[in-house]
Amino acid sequence: MDFNVKKLASDAGVFFSRAMQFTEEKLGQAEKTELDAHFENLLARADCTKNWTEKILRQTEVLLQPNPSARVEEFLYEKLDRKVPSRVTNGELLAQYMTEAANDFGPGTPYGKTLIKVGETQRRLGAAERDFIHSASLNFLTPLRNFLEGDWRTISKERRILQNRRLDLDACKARLKKAKAAEAKAALWSDEVEKAEHELRLTQTEFDRQAEVTRLLLEGISSTHVNHLRCLHEFVESQTNYYAQCYQYMLDLQKQLGSSKGEIFSGTFVGNTESTSPPAATSPPAVAAATLPAVPTIPVVPTIVGVPNTVAESVLNPNEVKPPASGTRKARVLYDYEAADSTELALLADEMITVYSLPGMDPDWLIGERGNQKGKVPVTYLELLS
Repeated sequence: MDFNVKKLASDAGVFFSRAMQFTEEKLGQAEKTELDAHFENLLARADCTKNWTEKILRQTEVLLQPNPSARVEEFLYEKLDRKVPSRVTNGELLAQYMTEAANDFGPGTPYGKTLIKVGETQRRLGAAERDFIHSASLNFLTPLRNFLEGDWRTISKERRILQNRRLDLDACKARLKKAKAAEAKAALWSDEVEKAEHELRLTQTEFDRQAEVTRLLLEGISSTHVNHLRCLHEFVESQTNYYAQCYQYMLDLQKQLGSSKGEIFSGTFVGNTESTSPPAATSPPAVAAATLPAVPTIPVVPTIVGVPNTVAESVLNPNEVKPPASGTRKARVLYDYEAADSTELALLADEMITVYSLPGMDPDWLIGERGNQKGKVPVTYLELLS
């Protein structure tokens, strides 16, 4: 019991002495042992590494998981050493909704078929995102966390010890200085001087030993940079693979939609009596409202690369194109469009024009009329009105 009391009293005395020394240094009333320039550079480099590692780690976590609530949940599971529950990605959730919608609308309808195709691609995108998040977390975030929670904590601990050793050293220097000043006035203080010199030698030895330990740890920051550089390369590689997968999935989807797009638009905008599109009573409202009869009097001639299509050219000649007797539609222009040549009609946003379709035309285009002006107009720039 007495030993514990004495130890607590000793610790309190050391703490008080260090606090006094630190306060006097801040007030400029005590000398401070300065570290060499190389050591100070190592300290600054270590602090810089720690600060930027924290920022990069936090922002990468935001990139991989934008939902702050989900990040907090994952953090808690990690701290409790429990496995984070599997979470459905946004792409997979969208795929689920699209598939369910297709089943309701009818998987055999054009809209239903397209929903299924797009939904399947969204599912694949979601799975690719999940793999990317797992790879980035394992190969990039984990090493950064290990540094902050392992090496950096050790460095911080040794730096605190070094700071205490320095304060002890400077306190011993101050006591020795006072003892020598008193010795000059009275010979009785010689014992105090010897005691102060002995304490100073011990404290200097402890400080030098601790400074060497801390220096070695700080110099290890270079190895940390090398390790983080390797992890950064792995992060970039996994991100590249992820985006390459997404790009390929979207290309495949675009090809699938492109192959069925002609059928959809030919059944939607061209009134072909042999069309296999569903009757108007069973068609979805959006498709039925866009139906435009075609002019049945102009033959279709396939286009051959390098050979002019004279029939198509005559059809698109503003002087010869005739609107159908019925089936023209009004359309509102959504965006400005600049005509590429004399066969096209320039458009201004929000203006109203008359449109109709002709057999053999690209399904992405219609014939537009504004007063005496005629020409091809892109469907995507229009809002067809009933």
